Amino acid sequence: MSLSAAEAIAQAGSAVEYLRNAPARPTVFPVTPEFTNWRSEQRAWRESVALLDQSHHMTDLFISGPDALRLLSDVGVNSFAEFPAGSAKQFIAVNHDGHLIGDAILFHLDEGRYDLVGWHMVIDWLQFHGERGDYDVTFERDGSSLVRAGDPALYRYEIQGPRALALMEKVTGAPVPHTKFFGMADFEIAGVRVRSLRHGMAGQPGFELFGPWADGERVRQAIVEAGDEFGLVLVGSRAYSSANLESAWVPSPLPAVFTGEGSAEYLAWLPAARIGSLAGSFTSADIEDYYLTPYDLGYGRSVAFDHDFIGRAALEAIAASPRRKKVTLVWDADDVAAAQRTLLEEGVPAKYIEFPKARYGQYQVDRVLVDGKDAGISHDCGYIVNEQVFASLASIDVAFAEPGISVVVVWGEEPNSRKPAVERHRQVQIRATVHPAPYSRFARENYRAN
Repeated sequence: MSLSAAEAIAQAGSAVEYLRNAPARPTVFPVTPEFTNWRSEQRAWRESVALLDQSHHMTDLFISGPDALRLLSDVGVNSFAEFPAGSAKQFIAVNHDGHLIGDAILFHLDEGRYDLVGWHMVIDWLQFHGERGDYDVTFERDGSSLVRAGDPALYRYEIQGPRALALMEKVTGAPVPHTKFFGMADFEIAGVRVRSLRHGMAGQPGFELFGPWADGERVRQAIVEAGDEFGLVLVGSRAYSSANLESAWVPSPLPAVFTGEGSAEYLAWLPAARIGSLAGSFTSADIEDYYLTPYDLGYGRSVAFDHDFIGRAALEAIAASPRRKKVTLVWDADDVAAAQRTLLEEGVPAKYIEFPKARYGQYQVDRVLVDGKDAGISHDCGYIVNEQVFASLASIDVAFAEPGISVVVVWGEEPNSRKPAVERHRQVQIRATVHPAPYSRFARENYRAN
């Protein structure tokens, strides 16, 4: 019988002890790592058009029933005053103390039927409250291909880049109707109905296409054939995993589920396999020191105090004076090179810096210093080919969040944890400079602005 999260944490002694030494290997997207090479594949979504397969690594939670919308409204910080069928939004949830659980994309597919798609953290939280609360709802859960037996329920493809619109018009044989950011539209491709979400995952023009799995290969072949004249590039999991650095989305903040109201019952419900792992130089025995708020990650504009939801009162107090701001940190090239050079020198090297994405736990939390004092935390980090920089997304104290400020990122663990992805290494300090998030001007002006 599999352990619950509560049992696994009790055996380890604390949530921090379990997470820092979690036996799970790093998450691997179960699709082809590279079709050509990740550098050329990253360039495609900036220079031509890229096709990314999102069918296998995310969880879908289909929600239906008379109380589906009430459940979503009770758990989510978003406004649901206007959310008609055929629309989507970034769904965000917090705990009773206003600390972030996570986010995912919520599709209102048809009247009274919804699909919450993304990492499992916020999906687990919603499903728990739906099952334990007084809600007349039905859940159909389709896990990722890492845990599911059989094929996915839906295929999900991303077409991304400056030639995405031209490719869509060719493959559909008709002008693409104007669709606002995060709006949905239906198309016909290869004789089948295809649903779409208008957005740009890496800050470039894009369409997320989805439909029944049985139609997936037919649709994919039509896209590939039509894409030849536009320089279509197939993108594998290595490049795909780094796309969030350009759009400034932090994919896996540590969920605030380990303390507070209802946490004991939730952890008893949650399987230990879905706890996750904690990596990075920031260390504290108090798990709450790792918690974030929506404002730390730039989600403040999605918070709507037009309805009651879990954590509303606490979040109203936090909203009055946000402590941190999301920024991009561009790491000093000489310091990154020096850290990598230690692999070729005698002695204990620095923690290996993987390219293009250097995260080595599900929740990456590295210290950020100003004048030797803690000034925030660094999250996902990796190499952006299109900018030729190594960068991380960070939540920085507002006093130090202005572009141009110099900070230091502490890289590596002390002491080294027992996670499988952690080799014997020493900590190093890497200088970095604060920049806006997203770092790309195009993404800031044409993606986030919408």
